[in-house]
Amino acid sequence: MTAEIAIRTVTSDDKEAWGRLFRGYRDFYGMEPDERVIETVWGWLTDPAHELVGHIAIHDGRPAAIAHWRRFARPSRGATATFLDDLFTDPELRGEGIGSALIANLQRVASEEGLSEVRWITSEANTDAQRLYNRVADRVPLYTYIAAPKP
Repeated sequence: MTAEIAIRTVTSDDKEAWGRLFRGYRDFYGMEPDERVIETVWGWLTDPAHELVGHIAIHDGRPAAIAHWRRFARPSRGATATFLDDLFTDPELRGEGIGSALIANLQRVASEEGLSEVRWITSEANTDAQRLYNRVADRVPLYTYIAAPKP
């Protein structure tokens, strides 16, 4: 029997479970623990005026994964798209279809809202996630750059 996966927008009742999963995401990428970041992002997710949206996946009644996303303008296409900033599944539940369910949910949201695509980046070292991503999306030949602010 296949486990049930329900996906919904985070609510104030999800703070503890979301926090556990978001800390796991940050740990996975080797980020220093920082409760100010946790509180800041939670504030964004619970502020209806903020652009960031949080989804939580419930697997057999248990919070199992999170996805943070936002809409963004695509000037070259004259369109608006979805950017998936963060996706994290509880390591104990990987391989259960939860990550692909979260991506499929974002594809459905994009379709319903008339958005042009769902886009995301991942670390070149995150080969486990890349196996999923290669099944559900097309990889594009783009590089990501980051420049620090200058006075």
